[in-house]
Amino acid sequence: MAADIDEQPAAYARLLSAEHAGPIARVAAAIAAHRPRHVVFTARGTSDHAALYGTYLTEIRLGLPAGLASPSSITAYGAQPDLSAALVVGVSQSGGSPDLTAVLQAARNSGALTLAVTNAPDSPLARAAELSVDIAAGHERAVAATKTYTAELLALLMLVEGIRAGDGVLPAAEQTALNTLPELAARTLADPTPAQLAPRYRFAAQLVTTGRGYAYPTAREAALKLMETSYLPTLAFSGADLLHGPLAMTDPDVPVLAVVGSGPGGQAMGEVLPRLGERRADVVVVGSAEVPTTTRIAVPEVDERYAPLLDILPLQRLALSLALARGEDPDAPRGLKKVTATM
Repeated sequence: MAADIDEQPAAYARLLSAEHAGPIARVAAAIAAHRPRHVVFTARGTSDHAALYGTYLTEIRLGLPAGLASPSSITAYGAQPDLSAALVVGVSQSGGSPDLTAVLQAARNSGALTLAVTNAPDSPLARAAELSVDIAAGHERAVAATKTYTAELLALLMLVEGIRAGDGVLPAAEQTALNTLPELAARTLADPTPAQLAPRYRFAAQLVTTGRGYAYPTAREAALKLMETSYLPTLAFSGADLLHGPLAMTDPDVPVLAVVGSGPGGQAMGEVLPRLGERRADVVVVGSAEVPTTTRIAVPEVDERYAPLLDILPLQRLALSLALARGEDPDAPRGLKKVTATM
């Protein structure tokens, strides 16, 4: 897991290179020419959080309605939804889950344009789709996904911005900004704060993660990483949903990891943090926003669309360090394997 985490700056640079950016641009141009009316994502586990990020990008940057499919409606209930006007995107590191492949097959049968975003270009998911994007993360050693998650994020970002451009080619200013990500990721990973914070949660019985907008997928992915490596029950909430009831469970014995950036999503957390303070919750803020708090893991400030590619990095480090502090093996989570096949 440590090696996979450390490879992420190089993975960003690889995906941004002409070798891999070119094929993504061609896929984006094909989608733009098709002019879908809405976008449906299908994914499981870690990839589900990347897909959620994709829905935010799609609605905010393309102005198209977007959502997450429920694979069981097709595989368990036999539903055949009319997706003829949609772009249906399957997001999966392995491309090996039968239910995701079934969704793409059903969508294609109904006339949808289908796309696979995967680290396995020869997988069943990629073969089922008309279009495919290789996230080029390379072999991932650990069961807990890290570099494949961020590669999915970057691939989706490049894809959406290419669609927005119309011809798939990223504007020069966008490309220049994206090219800074490998160095910023390396700088973020060099921060020792996450490892230093791990003992703080060694004996925690429960934890909460929260964020809004583009930060919400990060909060969900951080919760999953903590649960699958440290077996620490972790609940992820949108900052807005946290105020609609779950806030009552927070207190000094329930630590909170709040992902707070400098854009609109981070600003929307402005009403959440004081309420957590009223509950005397143990809050650590992760992100670029400078907010009044006793503990903060600072992340370089970037366009809010890019922030999930940096904000998750210290949280991956925290999950790794906490697992070790609790005497667990993050490379061999109990009961888990790399490819989970669901129907």
